[in-house]
Amino acid sequence: MKILVANLGSTSFKYRLFDLPAETQLARGGIDRIGQSASACFVEVGGHRAEETRPIPDHAAAVQICLDSLMHPDWGCLKSAEEVAAIGFKAVFAGNLSGVRIVDDPLLAKMEDLAEIAPAHNPMYARAMRQLRRAFPSIPLVAALETAFHETIPEANRVYAIPYEWKERYEICRWGFHGASHRYLSTRMGQLLGRDDLRVVTCHLGGSNSLCAVRGGKSQANTLGMSPQTGLPHNNRVGDFDPFALPLLMRQTGKPLEQLLQELSSQGGLLGLSGLSPDVRDLEEAAGQGHSRAKLALDAFVASIRQYLGAYMAVLGGADAVVFSGGIGENSRWVRREVCRGMEWAGLELDPAKNEAAKGEARISTDHSRVQAWVLPTNEEIVVARQSVEALAAAGIH
Repeated sequence: MKILVANLGSTSFKYRLFDLPAETQLARGGIDRIGQSASACFVEVGGHRAEETRPIPDHAAAVQICLDSLMHPDWGCLKSAEEVAAIGFKAVFAGNLSGVRIVDDPLLAKMEDLAEIAPAHNPMYARAMRQLRRAFPSIPLVAALETAFHETIPEANRVYAIPYEWKERYEICRWGFHGASHRYLSTRMGQLLGRDDLRVVTCHLGGSNSLCAVRGGKSQANTLGMSPQTGLPHNNRVGDFDPFALPLLMRQTGKPLEQLLQELSSQGGLLGLSGLSPDVRDLEEAAGQGHSRAKLALDAFVASIRQYLGAYMAVLGGADAVVFSGGIGENSRWVRREVCRGMEWAGLELDPAKNEAAKGEARISTDHSRVQAWVLPTNEEIVVARQSVEALAAAGIH
């Protein structure tokens, strides 16, 4: 069964084509600058790579170009578009319509209604899904909601201390996100260590960031709360923030609530603290040259990770492994080193040489460290592909 997994941006479309159950990746590709005069496209099938630049008006046209490329008579991997059993999406938020679902009108309406919770994701995904349903009515669309993995979190770890009817009536709680990544990392860690009862803290660190406490493959807590704007500082999003500061800011700046929220979600995080860049690579370089606010941003980022790491070890009653993933987790030796510094009290001892040399899947703790530390590249796409197959089976679609 061939599943096309789509990762959407406001002006981009990246995809991978998998053949399941073998989980073979048949192709990958992407299109940037959708809706502009010159969109850049590429596709890789086996050892062949093709690139071109052409105008592409919307995401439906982008998917059609993708399918045309995959059906190329000389090097394509599809004979017809009918071979694609479904298009799977790593969708973000639909409140109590969580889980993995065949895309339908109620789901799209819910995503649009909750757009203010995930403004960078929901409007774009809902719009593209509507386009694709019209353009490809014979191909089922599957939404693997980011909140699905966190449905196992105990209620005490999910609720806010608010009037309980707000949770019941308005769905206000800690939903958690980055579910596909945390699911993959905890599953892969179990495979590597040959155990299904592991206590793992998975650290997804990249453009947006979260930690997850996982016991036996089930989420127990996640740093992201009601929205993807919460928890750790992100590249340009605030993370945890006291809402009672907003009335003061409104009065003293004269800015309306909507503008302040937009600034918190686009000018906060590492960018806001440093005043320089949202990119950890830039901040590490600048901090090394004496840029004090770049150093402050990095220190605040690490401090937040360590606070949650300690808390999640308490949630799990200890840990068997700590996993680093995402663009920062996989590539920043400095962040990994600083997060693990002085953690011997918790049974975690980093091996400096292994940390420096780590590439791909790699253990970076010492041989005698009771808590193992690993670097693992995540693979959210294969999780979505697996979930899409399960959703089709549950819906009786073959």
